[in-house]
Amino acid sequence: MTQQADQRRVLILGQVSEADACELAQRVSDLQVTRASTHEEAVAALETQQFDVILTTADQFAHLERLAVADRAVEILNTIGEGVCLVDDSGQITWENVKMGAFAPEVRRQIVQSSLDIITAYQKRLAENVAPEHLRPRKHSFSLEQPDRYFELLTTPLLDDAGHLRQVATVVLDATAGRKLQQRLDAIDQAGRELVRFDAESLTGMTVEQRIQLIQDKVIKYAKDLLHFDHFIVRLINRRSNELEVLFAVGLPPEAESIEIFANNQDNGITGYVATTGRSYICNDPDNDPRFLPGLPGVRCTLTVPLRIYDNVIGTLDVESTKDFAFVEEDRQVAEIFARYIALALNILDLLVSERFVMAGRAADHLSHELTAPLSEIVTAATTLMEDYIGHDDMRQRLQGIIEHVTTVKTIIRDTHKGEKKGILTSSRKSIEQEDMLLSGKKVLVVDDEEFIRMTISDVVQKYGMLADTANDGREAVAKINQTQYDLVISDIKLPYANGYE
Repeated sequence: MTQQADQRRVLILGQVSEADACELAQRVSDLQVTRASTHEEAVAALETQQFDVILTTADQFAHLERLAVADRAVEILNTIGEGVCLVDDSGQITWENVKMGAFAPEVRRQIVQSSLDIITAYQKRLAENVAPEHLRPRKHSFSLEQPDRYFELLTTPLLDDAGHLRQVATVVLDATAGRKLQQRLDAIDQAGRELVRFDAESLTGMTVEQRIQLIQDKVIKYAKDLLHFDHFIVRLINRRSNELEVLFAVGLPPEAESIEIFANNQDNGITGYVATTGRSYICNDPDNDPRFLPGLPGVRCTLTVPLRIYDNVIGTLDVESTKDFAFVEEDRQVAEIFARYIALALNILDLLVSERFVMAGRAADHLSHELTAPLSEIVTAATTLMEDYIGHDDMRQRLQGIIEHVTTVKTIIRDTHKGEKKGILTSSRKSIEQEDMLLSGKKVLVVDDEEFIRMTISDVVQKYGMLADTANDGREAVAKINQTQYDLVISDIKLPYANGYE
């Protein structure tokens, strides 16, 4: 039978007098009546139907309301994600929600034991006549560890009307995921400390390639052991060209490494976007993601995070997987931390090498300064003797040999600190002695009759990338100017044969 639109639903609980029923019938013309003989039947009817009127006595209605609220509370407790239970003073679980019932027997046993310990401690203090204000039971929190599982327990003692502790309510939170994440972060932190630890002495004489290999070996070890990353590539931003150049790659085909990518969020894939914005990126649908660029064959998921030094993005770490949805939010957080350690390791390695270069340069400059005058005197004396031995070819050849050896010594001293100084991050930060782009490659003629002054000025201009040539008098200077197009001439005023003005 189809219910009429204006029909009213009435729930009658227990025995209702005929007079009450007749009065209700007179007030409401069209009724659909449901009868319940017990409170439980009434609660069940309320769960499945909607009623306009409940007809019962006042005391029965109050009891029904309490039952309905309790029933709703049980429903709520059965839907929450934590386990909830009540344990009495005999060690029995008198009530538990669905989540609690799913825990292993050993977990339930330890929860019961914790509850009994609380009850026992309370009863002991009660027997010692402790003042009531100090006897009030308090909430307790515990940690419970099982093989591969971790739980957090919050227990609340429940007193009856007489003030006796008869039950303990316990909420059990499964903290396994959080604890495992913390352990993973701790392992990454420890790995990061090892990643940035370098023996300065072992870096002596290392080339850029060897230093990159040192970083690469460490990164591969921790990426595979801790993060389970088997296919990834590290790129650094070349600040002059803005290109994301490959530092090293693991488990990726050569064609993936050969793709030219720039730090630009337009037409440069996910990597270019991350390098530009500094935002990490998880791609779970490479086939339909417009930013995805070809990489690992059969790739189904990628994770790209920036390499940061403080707030500056210096490159990217791109991880790929052939599994669907291989990376989640937790992987992104961990990868970002690991990437910061990679960037820090690269920076520290560069600073150590740069520091050694600077120290070596200072030592060479000091040595050059101390030896220039004595060596110049040797050259001057040898040159004077050569003029005295005109016609004695054998002696002049020996003196010329001395001059050449002294020149070689000067060159060695000057070039001591001009070896391999290129850093891993040279393209992304200014080198300690950066060449001036306006002066680099320019030709300079330094003219002075004092050897010490000529060498000193030559060293200065060469540090700016200029090409230095020298002349020790006016006649030699004029001859060189006629042969070579110089961009600059630095000359003393007083010179033999022709002064500086001439």
